[in-house]
Amino acid sequence: MARRYDCNEATDRVTGLREAASAVRRGELVVLPTDTVYGIGADAFSSEAVADLLAAKGRGRNMPTPVLIGSPNTLHGLVTDFSEQAWELVDAFWPGALTLVAKHQPSLQWDLGDTRGTVAIRMPLHPVAIELLTEVGPMAVSSANLTGHPSPEDCDAAQQMLGDSVSVYLDGGPTPGIVPSSIVDVTGKVPVLLREGALSPEELRKVVPDLEVAN
Repeated sequence: MARRYDCNEATDRVTGLREAASAVRRGELVVLPTDTVYGIGADAFSSEAVADLLAAKGRGRNMPTPVLIGSPNTLHGLVTDFSEQAWELVDAFWPGALTLVAKHQPSLQWDLGDTRGTVAIRMPLHPVAIELLTEVGPMAVSSANLTGHPSPEDCDAAQQMLGDSVSVYLDGGPTPGIVPSSIVDVTGKVPVLLREGALSPEELRKVVPDLEVAN
């Protein structure tokens, strides 16, 4: 039976974050609020938990799960060949609605799907998410919806879709916005905007003027 905690109430928030962290460490799934939409998350280094996450969403390995982190410093252990421009984007827009696609360290023992050696990574601007990520480390997190259904703006919508496939729901109230993060590929010499979301090409070019936009 899934448990749900109201993170706008101090005692419930403390209990909920503790229970969510325990669930993640056991390889179970949790739902958490972010600054875009609600996400379903698992330990990024548990291949079984990530497989469960994809199954809960009805999603194939051809759509790998992004990773959320609680601090930019965590990047040092996760990515390689991270350019100066990539760090400038991190400094300008993290925490926030910018996902960066980077080459991950080849030594990492994780299986996020068919990533071809890359990882989509972000630090969300939401206190509940950051607190959980700081406690448990990098999490594989995708929008908390069944594939093909709208991304949830509140915990009710996520729970209606995912039910007891999730162990712990952290209810942070309605999310600030439903616009997804912008995705920038920083694996090459020039950053490439793969998806325009909360950040426009114009905003991004203030930091990386040579940004290209994918067709």
